[in-house]
Amino acid sequence: MKSKSHLLATNRGRQAGALSRRAFRAVILILPWITTAPAQNALWFSPEVGVEPGPGSVPVAQPMPGVSTNWSLASTQGAGFSGSPLAKLSVEDQPPPSSPVPDLTSRTEVKLDAGGIWERGVGEGFRSTTASIGMSAGVLGGMDIFGGKEHHDLALVSLNYGHMLSHTWGEGHWYRGNPEFRLELFTGAQFSPETQWLVGLTPHLRYNFATGTRWMPFFDIGAGVTATGIGPPDLSGTFEFNLQAGFGIQWFIKHNLAVSAEARYAHWSCAGISHPNDGLNGVEGLLGLTHFF
Repeated sequence: MKSKSHLLATNRGRQAGALSRRAFRAVILILPWITTAPAQNALWFSPEVGVEPGPGSVPVAQPMPGVSTNWSLASTQGAGFSGSPLAKLSVEDQPPPSSPVPDLTSRTEVKLDAGGIWERGVGEGFRSTTASIGMSAGVLGGMDIFGGKEHHDLALVSLNYGHMLSHTWGEGHWYRGNPEFRLELFTGAQFSPETQWLVGLTPHLRYNFATGTRWMPFFDIGAGVTATGIGPPDLSGTFEFNLQAGFGIQWFIKHNLAVSAEARYAHWSCAGISHPNDGLNGVEGLLGLTHFF
């Protein structure tokens, strides 16, 4: 016959086994409910604002740098269960914080003052310290006007030096540009109606229009002196004055190098010092190359 103590131990073992099976079944039943618990049963708090979990909650780790964390305590109320709150973690990955980076794709185009001859960039007007040196060549077609009796056709070459007289004038207006002083040394020959020589020196005043592009028009006036072998019937001697007026355009193939095309009216006479003094008149066409510095 089994002893009383042996029967008591057997009953306790059966009860423990029954409790274990019931606990296992409870876990199986509650697990789906935990994963689908309604949002309204959640009490949200954020570690960032200093709210701590209440008693019975599961300890949670500190948020990692660059990760935004929201913790919620989900109550087990509902579905016939009640008990200790369960901790539920919701992590929303966000890009890590970073220092501001300049936007290199959105730039304002700025024209650089290359070489120091421009106030703000090519075609935007010269600095007052800008100078130039250049040369040009062309022909003059003679006209028998203003008292002249013959057509005098000339071939001409010239060297010139220029210097800006001021900073850019007329900002915001159509005439924006720079006045320039130029000194021209020219020589050449008459090839019709006969061959003769000439050489001269002419100071000029030029106005360069600042267009903001590589194309810059200008107008030019000058008055100087000439020595020539051309004589009657239109000129009387070696010494003559010359008057010139024209316009043209410069195309900057580099920031400091320009090709120019120019048309001028030119007149030679001695202002009545001697006779005859009918004068030599014509229109010049010139091509040139100028270096600015």
